[in-house]
Amino acid sequence: MSLLPVVIIGAGPQGLAAAAHLTERGRDVIVLERGRAAGAAVSEWGHVRLFSAWPELIDAAARRLLTPTGWTAPTAGYPTGAEWVDRYLLPLAAALGERVRTGIEVTGVSRVGRDRVVDAGRDEQAFTVHTRDADGREARILAGSVIDASGTWSHPNPAGADGLPAIGETSVAGAISYRIPDDVSAFAGRQVAVVGAGHSAAHAVLRLAELARKTPGTVVTWALRRGAALLGSGDADGLPERAALGGRARRAIEEGLVEVVTGFRVAEVRAHADGVDLVSEDGRQLAGLGHVFALTGFRPDTSLLSGLRVALDPTLEAVAGIASEIDPNIHSCGTVAATGARELVQPERGLFIVGAKSYGRAPTFLALTGYEQVRSVAAHLAGDHEAAARNELALPETGVCGGAAAFDEGGGSCCAAPVLQIGSRPTPVE
Repeated sequence: MSLLPVVIIGAGPQGLAAAAHLTERGRDVIVLERGRAAGAAVSEWGHVRLFSAWPELIDAAARRLLTPTGWTAPTAGYPTGAEWVDRYLLPLAAALGERVRTGIEVTGVSRVGRDRVVDAGRDEQAFTVHTRDADGREARILAGSVIDASGTWSHPNPAGADGLPAIGETSVAGAISYRIPDDVSAFAGRQVAVVGAGHSAAHAVLRLAELARKTPGTVVTWALRRGAALLGSGDADGLPERAALGGRARRAIEEGLVEVVTGFRVAEVRAHADGVDLVSEDGRQLAGLGHVFALTGFRPDTSLLSGLRVALDPTLEAVAGIASEIDPNIHSCGTVAATGARELVQPERGLFIVGAKSYGRAPTFLALTGYEQVRSVAAHLAGDHEAAARNELALPETGVCGGAAAFDEGGGSCCAAPVLQIGSRPTPVE
């Protein structure tokens, strides 16, 4: 088994960092990326600026691999996703060379000759990674270990408040987007709604608020499921750009550029000649919307690992060993502890889920967290258990903020100045 390569699913920040650490330790690796190039998912939100500064976005082993190539590490500033790809991820993939294979989709992982029911000799069998290329050709790769760093980007949550698409949501696909918009000029003079309360929603609200400032007649409505807008923890936040985002959103609301509707849980989407209407569970309605941005988070694709024995938390679909540390129902604020191989271990020996996918549906994953994960996992797979057990990361404060408040209340967070209370607008059903 140790003679077989470690197969890494996903050539994003954590997948490439894992490859760098394993290469440094002399292990053979194969990185499989379904996109046309490394960092394909990041490229899709390339217009968005990150909260983390450059030093927090570069993995240590990746830096050591890149430096001999003449690459110069950016030292200051907050890059956009596109800049992160161009100045770091693509050079890293190039340094890894033929280890990175693009245009290859992983369709499933199992054990050779063993489905998930069979116990006998299971741990002695290699992993079999089934793939499909852009031309539809299928193949399989044998692996001694598998690291799933495929992320959650391809599986956004729906607008529906119960976790399923609202009634009518799938039939109006052209009127609902699930990504932060780049160019919003097409919505000038129209009424637009943003559904969601996280950082992605705040990004979208700010872009649309600027459009409303420039173009009279543009109406921006921010629909929140809870009773208040969680707009960051101010000076208590260890990531100043994240704190600044909340401050800018608060000012846009106070200036009247954005109308906030609270306690609005989408139950139905109705399409008509003038646009779409959102209907909440309590019967209120946002009518005549030209477009809806549903930015309600992401969830992992667990189907890739359906042939394996995987321990996931039943609530978050996160790796079971870290769920209690990241559950927003438990943590209102503070530092989320760094996690490594010991917490990420699976019933299937040699399998690890890392990066955003390890967090499942939990919010606020940081690149630094993923880099520490893959450093520890690589050390474990190389047999360096002392290094695997060591924690080399101190995370910024307020890694998770605001989640422990009662569902319909604005209070309950221990962060500084996190909420802006705004009353609900009682719009009747027409």
